[in-house]
Amino acid sequence: MQYWWTIKYLKPSQLAMRIWFKYYQPRFKTADSPIPEQAMGLGGWVEPVRPTPSMIGLMRFKFLNYEYSLPDQGGWNNSFLDKLWLYNLHYFSDLTARDAFARGAWHQLLIVRWIKENPPGLGNGWESYPISLRIVNWIKWSLVGTTQPNFLLPNGFMQSLATQAHWLMNRLEWHLLGNHLFTNAKALVFAGLFFQGDEPKKWLRQGLKIISKELSEQVLNDGGHFERSPMYHAIFLDDMLDLINLAQAFPGPVDSKTIGRWRSVASKMLSWLNSMSHPDGQIALFNDAAFEIAPTITQLRSYAMRLDIAKSKVYDNKEFKTGFPISIRQLKDSGYIRLAAKKAVAILDIAPIGPDYLPGHAHADTLSFELSIFGQRVIVNGGTSRYGMSPDRLRERQTISHSTVEVNGQSSSEVWGGFRVARRAYPFDLAVSGDSIQAMVSCSHDGYRRLSGKPVHRRTWVFREDVIEVGDVILGSYSQAIARFIIHPDVVVSEIGKGIWQLKLPHGELITFAINSGVGQLEDAFYAPEFGKALETKCLAVNLYKASSSIQLRWN
Repeated sequence: MQYWWTIKYLKPSQLAMRIWFKYYQPRFKTADSPIPEQAMGLGGWVEPVRPTPSMIGLMRFKFLNYEYSLPDQGGWNNSFLDKLWLYNLHYFSDLTARDAFARGAWHQLLIVRWIKENPPGLGNGWESYPISLRIVNWIKWSLVGTTQPNFLLPNGFMQSLATQAHWLMNRLEWHLLGNHLFTNAKALVFAGLFFQGDEPKKWLRQGLKIISKELSEQVLNDGGHFERSPMYHAIFLDDMLDLINLAQAFPGPVDSKTIGRWRSVASKMLSWLNSMSHPDGQIALFNDAAFEIAPTITQLRSYAMRLDIAKSKVYDNKEFKTGFPISIRQLKDSGYIRLAAKKAVAILDIAPIGPDYLPGHAHADTLSFELSIFGQRVIVNGGTSRYGMSPDRLRERQTISHSTVEVNGQSSSEVWGGFRVARRAYPFDLAVSGDSIQAMVSCSHDGYRRLSGKPVHRRTWVFREDVIEVGDVILGSYSQAIARFIIHPDVVVSEIGKGIWQLKLPHGELITFAINSGVGQLEDAFYAPEFGKALETKCLAVNLYKASSSIQLRWN
């Protein structure tokens, strides 16, 4: 039944293209190296976001908090290494990282070695997603390199780059769609603008066609990316800024109307990401999300400013102030709400887990929330430390790893298989109100209706200047329901009375966590703010009593 409930949401085209992608192998063609564009025309390449360096020595790399040195021969497809780690190895992100040209000699050797040891069509490096990121990173590297004295492209660079673009054109990820297909299209646009000739023109046309269609579907009216992951949203926004940058560097082939649309989309996405970032400048951890993968809101804002993209209001976004000091910002289309007071920010998840046909990055986190007080995260979701099929991956996607309610030991959405979801939760009956004293949000979801007794979870948040109250109710019969509130590992938790705990922040501020109804206890939990990093922490777990519970956090 899991397979049925998973497959039933897919588009027919996805099923057909999965068969095509599995069995079709394009005939390999060593592309004649097209002549690259000479200089920049009338434009100029603007400094993009520079990621953290990942090449920490000659042929030594650090990805996902794990270090490894390539042996003298091979290592690109080492089966003992995590698949995502190997993907990162083939991305070549260090070419565009901070202080990249201090490692220029390493990069030259690495490119030559990759070309030699990765014959076309074989291994991880020739899968469509790594090809797409590598094409972009190689082109960005060469664009900056031409401004450096004594810069020379490695032997075989242009030939390999053109061959990769030719291969990608025939291996677009139509079966996955979403951010993968968009990333493929971005790479085609980069290659199509970077090279001259009939084939590059085809790459450019195809890339622009896909981007035009996918922008309408993937970017919602409130500016949010439709997969509802703040991390992938930030990656997508960075892609948009790169496209604008390149189109302006190679003026002419991309018309002004298209560039104008891209700039408008980027502006909306920037505003959305601002709402989904905590006071510490990092994203909220909903669905697959972790730090140190995507650029931060500060980095993206600076990049946008260099491209002369002004921050604008999000269109069709319900935003209002309830009077000092409470404000509400509702990201209506994507399904998140930001509540803000002078000393606290809460970000609430009243969203669907993502598009029905593409839930691969979804977690069972419906009606969860995160809370920062005094600029410090206090209530968090569990985060994401790994991909793949491991028990840790499954646990991090389950409801037990999120600050919401688990019923009968089950998750609100049936996450399984690393990137799959069978039956899933849908929010309904959202109510948002506010006045000069408080803001109130309540919402239900139907994810547990598949269980005996057809229980429905409803959660209410009441947010004031110095307090937040969270109430949970289960409608319908059930055996056990637990509301979990995962505490950030920097916060020290101590019990000071029956049903009352004190939370001490790193700078000494104190918060009181009190259970008004329900039975609470302190549990062990995990917090994964980065890939490859899972920190031990605590969780305040509240068993619902007579189908309800209520807690209060108060600060001064």
